[in-house]
Amino acid sequence: MAGFIFRPLRAVERKTANFAFNLYYMGQNFKMVAKTLFGFEELLAKELQQLGALHIRKGMRMVSFEGDNGFMYKANLACRTAIKILKPIHTFQVKNEEDLYQGIYKIDWSQYLSETQTFAIDATIFSDYFNHSKYIALKTKDAIADQFRNLKGVRPSVDIDSPDLRVNIHINQSECTVSLDSSGASLHLRGYKTDTNIAPINEVLAAGLLLLSGWDGQCNFLDPMCGSGTILIEAAMIACNIPANINRTEFACERWADYDNALFETIRENLLKKTREFHFKIKGYDIDFTAIKKAKININNADLDEYIDVIHEDFFDSKKENEGKLHILFNPPYDERISIRTEEFYSDIGNTLKRNYPDTNAWMITANLEALKYVGLKPLPKIKIYNGNLEARLVRYEMYEGSRKSSTAERNDL
Repeated sequence: MAGFIFRPLRAVERKTANFAFNLYYMGQNFKMVAKTLFGFEELLAKELQQLGALHIRKGMRMVSFEGDNGFMYKANLACRTAIKILKPIHTFQVKNEEDLYQGIYKIDWSQYLSETQTFAIDATIFSDYFNHSKYIALKTKDAIADQFRNLKGVRPSVDIDSPDLRVNIHINQSECTVSLDSSGASLHLRGYKTDTNIAPINEVLAAGLLLLSGWDGQCNFLDPMCGSGTILIEAAMIACNIPANINRTEFACERWADYDNALFETIRENLLKKTREFHFKIKGYDIDFTAIKKAKININNADLDEYIDVIHEDFFDSKKENEGKLHILFNPPYDERISIRTEEFYSDIGNTLKRNYPDTNAWMITANLEALKYVGLKPLPKIKIYNGNLEARLVRYEMYEGSRKSSTAERNDL
C-alpha cells in the first residue's frame, strides 16, 4: 500500500509506544461534540471509545466526549462515522435576539480570532423562540464584528468558503451553545472522491453501513453496483485500518491560534503505524462503463488500487467467484434519481443472490421500502437509517451453501 506501509508493532511494542505517546502529549481535557447521522450514534461512540475518548455520552445524531487537543486531531483524522468535531466554548440562556447578541458579545473573541482574520457562522435551531437559522447566524456575526470594532477600531471579515475560524451556534429551546468547528468542511469529504455519478453515496454513510453490517476485513468483499466506488474504498480503509480522513488536505483547527503542527503530525504518523495488511479480495461491478472509470480514478486517489478491482459487469449475469465466505454490501437504485423497472429489478436481485451466491452475507440499503417485497427473500434485520433526507432500510440476506441454502431460501420466500 504505497504511502501507508509500516511494520506492524507487536502487542508489547504497541502498548509501550501508546503509553509513552499519551504520557508525553497529555494535555488539558475539554468537552467536545461529534456530530453524526441518524442511527450511527452507537457506532461513533464505539469508535471514540476505541480511540481513547473519556466521558462518552450518546445523544441524537451526536456523541459528546472529553479529550485534549491531541485527541481532537485524532478524532478528526480517524473517526469514520463523524461529520463534525466541535469544541463548545460557552453556553447561555436565550429567548430573544437581544439575549443572543449580548451572550455572543460577552465572549472574549480575541482568544480565537484577530481583526485581520476571517470567520463564518453556522447555526442550527430547535426552539420555540427562534425559527430562522440564517437570522441567528447574522446576529452572531454582528455581535462578533461589533466587539472587534469597539475594541480595535476594525473588524474581521466574513468568508463563508474558507474562513480562519468557523463558529457553530446550536440553540435547543432556550439554551444556546457556542462551539468552534475543528473540522471545517464535513468529514464525509475524505479527499479521495473527485469523480461521482448521478446518485453518489455519502462517505460517512458508506462507512457506517459497512460497520453496521459487521464488515471487518476477514473475508472477500463485493459491491455489485459500485458506482463511483465509495463503498469499495471505505471497505478497504476499514480492512486495512487506514484513518478515514488521511487524504484530506485541511482541517479547520489547523488555522487556530493554538494549533500544534508537530503534535498533529505525530498523531498522524502514530495512526498510520496501526495500519494492517489485507489478504482477501475487494471487488466492484457496475453495468455503467463510465461509473467504472470514475471508480478507478477515486480508488487511485485513495491509493488503494492494489486492494480493489472494479469490473464492467452486470451483477445479474454474475456468479460468486471464490470459495469461502463472501460479504456483499450495495446501494441499488431506488427509482428516485435513476429510473428502473422496480419489480423486475428487485426480483432479479433476489434471484441472483439465491442462484449464484451461496455462503454469502448480502447487505443492501434502499429507500424504496415497497420494492423489498419483490426481492423474494426475508430480510433480517431491517435497520432504519437515512440516505440524505430519504428514509431507508439496511437489510441483510444470508445465503447458505448447498442444500441448506436451498431449503432456507425456499422457507424465506415471501
